[in-house]
Amino acid sequence: MDTIGIGLIGTGFMGKTHALAYGAVAAVFGDVPAPRLEVLCDTPLQNAERFASQFGFARATDDWRTLVNDPAVDMVCITTPNKLHAEMVNAALAAGKHVHCEKPMALTLADAQSMVTAHTKTAKTIVGYNYLHNPTFIHARKLVKEGAIGRIVHFRGLVDEDYQADPDLPWTWRATKAEAGLGTLGDLGCHLVSLAIDLVGPVKSLVAETQTVHKTRPAGESQPPKPVENEDIASALLRFENGVQGVISSSRSAWGRKCYLAFEIHGDKGMIRFDQERMNELELYLNEGPKSEQGFTKILTGPEHPPYGLFCPAPGHQLGFNDLKTIEAHALLSAIRDDEQAYPSLADAFEIEKVIHAISRAGEKGARIHLIEM
Repeated sequence: MDTIGIGLIGTGFMGKTHALAYGAVAAVFGDVPAPRLEVLCDTPLQNAERFASQFGFARATDDWRTLVNDPAVDMVCITTPNKLHAEMVNAALAAGKHVHCEKPMALTLADAQSMVTAHTKTAKTIVGYNYLHNPTFIHARKLVKEGAIGRIVHFRGLVDEDYQADPDLPWTWRATKAEAGLGTLGDLGCHLVSLAIDLVGPVKSLVAETQTVHKTRPAGESQPPKPVENEDIASALLRFENGVQGVISSSRSAWGRKCYLAFEIHGDKGMIRFDQERMNELELYLNEGPKSEQGFTKILTGPEHPPYGLFCPAPGHQLGFNDLKTIEAHALLSAIRDDEQAYPSLADAFEIEKVIHAISRAGEKGARIHLIEM
């Protein structure tokens, strides 16, 4: 097809990133079906109409099922709160639509599994792990695959933010298992797991601990504080299927951290270091040459690191978060064009879901969890 009709459900932070991505993807890449921004859904209807005009969508609705069943909509983008993902994805797949769903997939593994089961070969899907599409990370993966740092021996990763560090922040739906599901694991930790799996491979087993830093949060005037039901901090020791070991930690209560998605991957010939707060830089250490001259090399991404050059012809000028979502949109549109599955599809993302839920279960049980049990 020459064009593809987009339906967007949700107008928050991620909804806007999707609107920007599908508005820009044809201009940046030029080799995929051109998106038509057909229908936007939000509640109340006045919000949907306002954002439809702002984002450039042709029509607005306050009924997501109307959007899903609209014959002009070929792809449904789902950027709603976590608890709504499974029902919306399954309905979109049943209607024969392609799906772009934000992470995490769902509140529970059972709901996530239902999404995988509903997925047909004709529908193309992608889940919003946009950090996988960073040209800097793609280059790190290339170095690992080519053996630049030798045999991989260890992975170490952190993902921290401070949006829940203040104990005086009011209680929200994100504090409940029924609305949000997991805490920092669903918001942040899943991104780190996606990078670890992509670099090292599937996780075999793990041990973990979780912690809720602020047990309650203010609920408003004359109201008693409400409990926080999910985790603020989670840490795990991983054992990958290939025998490599790793350690990861995630916190949403880490003062000063804004998007500290950082990892080190160690090999027997060197190591690679990355920090998403400096997302256009990669540090590479190689055990080569005289010891007196060895040190980290800082690699600045540029046109030599595709698809950076399609955004900007000059190195050092840097890409941003929204550009990663545009690359992600291109991955799904390319899959539709080529009749292939995009990465990460619902099935790929389910493996990430299993790891974060295993960390949660291991934290509760105080025992090693084998992923085959999930």
